[in-house]
Amino acid sequence: MCCRSATAHAVRSRTAAGACRTPRSRFQTALADAGAELYDVISTRVLVASNRQEDLVTAWEVVRDAFGDHDVPSTLMGVTVLGYHDQLVEIEAVAAVLDS
Repeated sequence: MCCRSATAHAVRSRTAAGACRTPRSRFQTALADAGAELYDVISTRVLVASNRQEDLVTAWEVVRDAFGDHDVPSTLMGVTVLGYHDQLVEIEAVAAVLDS
């Protein structure tokens, strides 16, 4: 999920942490729509448009805190640019749910 507002614009934040906070509720809504919750997430990939390790760490701390005690295997990467103008962070999560 890229960090976009409810109006489908990239979250305008000057920090990676700010860009990560906005999509948290949208992320939980997307999981719920698929019949999943945070504990069903089996892996994440966090992309941060920055060459500064501090920005990656800050973004990671926000994502990690969102999962609480559910320690999800994750990949954190710094990239030069993401798909939307002013986009700083993109979060991909894979969830596994059993069909009933």
